[in-house]
Formats: sequence, structure tokens, C-alpha cells
Amino acid sequence: MIHIDTIFQQVTDQLIKNSKEEQSIDRQHVFQPANMANRELVEQIIEKLLLPGSHVAGYENLYELYQRSQRGESCLILMEHYSNFDIPNLFFLAREHPTGLPVTDAIVAMAGTKLNEESRFVLAFTEAYTRIVIYPGRLLSSMEGTPEYETERARSREINRSALREMVRLKHSGRMILLFPQGTRYRPGKEETKRVLLEVDSYIKGFDHMVFIGIAGNTLEVSPGTNMEHDDPATDVVVYNVSEVTDSAVFRNAARTAVPEGGEQAKRAVGAAVEQRFAELHAEAKEIRRVQLEKLAEKGVAPQRFSLGHDR
Repeated sequence: MIHIDTIFQQVTDQLIKNSKEEQSIDRQHVFQPANMANRELVEQIIEKLLLPGSHVAGYENLYELYQRSQRGESCLILMEHYSNFDIPNLFFLAREHPTGLPVTDAIVAMAGTKLNEESRFVLAFTEAYTRIVIYPGRLLSSMEGTPEYETERARSREINRSALREMVRLKHSGRMILLFPQGTRYRPGKEETKRVLLEVDSYIKGFDHMVFIGIAGNTLEVSPGTNMEHDDPATDVVVYNVSEVTDSAVFRNAARTAVPEGGEQAKRAVGAAVEQRFAELHAEAKEIRRVQLEKLAEKGVAPQRFSLGHDR
């Protein structure tokens, strides 16, 4: 039972050597383009973990969103979040389609500062994909009452103002913005980690069109601790289920209809509507995955889970 860093020691060592980004984030470094050398290395790992039958269902919807982005329309991707391989797996599987490379090249993910600042190991994986770094409100709240709070609050404002400017620039320049609405990876048994953040209402308001993506399967399970270096790798069938392209204003207004007075309750209503859409897409993806797992079982193949073999 061994850790991903042991299985792919040569690859992960090279990832760290290739890492270019500064771990500390400030307002001048919120937009971080992909490190393509590390992308190639990450995909060597992804290729070994994804089992046959893994695919992007509804890819044509993602491609339609991409076409709209190329016409200057602002486009948002809302995706479930189970692991730090959610984006690498999506990019890898999308390339099964002839248009997959330009589509994924157009995606810019919103990512929390923790992915940069927790460790060089985590950053080496993260920087393989283009992103805008934001300072999560949840992180700032956890620091209330500490001596560092006021300094961090000022820093968070500077980072997030710069991140907003970058997002506005990119969403009108043919790029699609990818957001994890829960702001964290789902932890089994902790339903609060599936709850959509209130801020998602503002994101939806700022875009013309969007798709939702549900996910079934996981190749990098969240570790019981808080350190992302210790997440557990696995081979698995992973299915992404992309919704039809949705008019953002229509979706948002429909969700807020029951709360005409607006305010926080209206934002919660939008969040609940996003959660419901995810639940539907996840259930469909789960059924598709079940069929694929049965086909593999007939060939004597099953997902294999690993556990930590050492501390880094």
C-alpha cells in the first residue's frame, strides 16, 4: 500500500524541479498560465490511473459553450469537486475528441491560495493548468481572532480585486472560467462540503451562459487530514457528465423567484438550485460508471485503491 509519490517517484521529482511559480501569492501574480512541461508529466500519472470506460458524457455541450466563448460571450463552467485530479482528468479525457485541445486550452480555473502556498509538491501539480488565484473567504474566516487577521484581510482584498479584474478580462477574451461552487473538495460523511457558497450567485450573475458538470469516480481521494500531499491515489472509472448550455440569467432568476426580497436567502436559493442540478448530473454519471465497471469486472479488472506508505 503505497503513496502516489512512491509509485511515480521519478515523475513527481521532475514535477518539482520544473515548478516555476512562487508559492506566496500577491495581487501581481493572480493569473498563472499553465506550465506545459508539468502538464505532460501529470498526464503520465493520469493515464495510469484512469480505467477504460472513463469519458466525458455530453462533451458536445462543453464544445457548444466553447464556441459561444469564441464569439465573445462570457461562459462559466460549474463543476463538482472530489479531488485535485478533477481538472487533470477532465482535460485528459476531453482530448479523446478532435476539438478537445482547443476546448481545454480555453479553460481557466478559479483556484484558492492554498494550492500555491501549502507546499511545493502540491503547487507542482497545480501549476500544470491555467488558473486565477483567489483568497477564499472561508480561509479568512478561519483566522478571525488571530494576530494575523487584519494583515490577511487586507491581503485578501488586494488578491481578490486583482483576481476579479483578470476574470473579467479573460471571460471577454475567448476563455471559459471554471469554478468549483463548493469551494472545497467533497469529504464523505461531511455534507457541509457539498454546500454551494453564497458567492456563486454573483459569479452566475456575471456570465451569459454556463454548463454544470457532475462527476462519478475518483482517482485521488481526499486524505483524512488537511495536508493535500497525503491524498490517496486510485485507479478508477471516472465519468464527467456535462449539462446542456444554460442561460445564466434565466437559471438565476428562476431560482430567486421564491425569494423576491433578495438578500442572503435569495443567494441560498441559487446555491440550492446549483446543488440540485449537480445531484441530477451526478446520479446520471454514477449510472454510466456502474455499467462501465460491470464491463470491466467481466474482464477481471476492478478499481484499486492505495493508502499512504510514508509521510513527506
